[in-house]
Amino acid sequence: MPDLQWDEVKELFDPNAMGSQPDMYVQEASVEDWQAVFDLIRTQGWAWEYYEGDRKQELPAAVDVLSRPVDAECVILRVRPVPNVQMIFRPWLGEIDFDVNLHELQGQAGVDILCDVLCAIGRRLGKPVLMCSEFDSFDSRFPVLGFDPAADRVVRLADRR
Repeated sequence: MPDLQWDEVKELFDPNAMGSQPDMYVQEASVEDWQAVFDLIRTQGWAWEYYEGDRKQELPAAVDVLSRPVDAECVILRVRPVPNVQMIFRPWLGEIDFDVNLHELQGQAGVDILCDVLCAIGRRLGKPVLMCSEFDSFDSRFPVLGFDPAADRVVRLADRR
């Protein structure tokens, strides 16, 4: 049985209500956590592209990515867990942060894809992986769903206010 049913969460997948690219995040992430995510991406066989600025490169070790100078070019890791769904990771120390495009995650299949990814990351790290609206500010995020390590599944956390 799926973690979440479309009819119970479809408003959380509405690009008009949540923004087209809501934020997914893992708080208090270490270099080791980022390395675990990089390793997960490789072992899951997910397609990926790593960019420093506009230059596509091989994915280095997390310690190398996270120890880059503050004024270095922006780093983006584009991940496709399935062919028509892209997630954009922005590596920085302290938090694992990535976006998804809700237009690519409609219907039960989209919910299942997102749940699979959140579960894979959360299980690998043993930490919650949360989703909040694109419109939430960093200081006042309101998570609406996420992987709950105690429940070992993705759960709805709260209704939007």
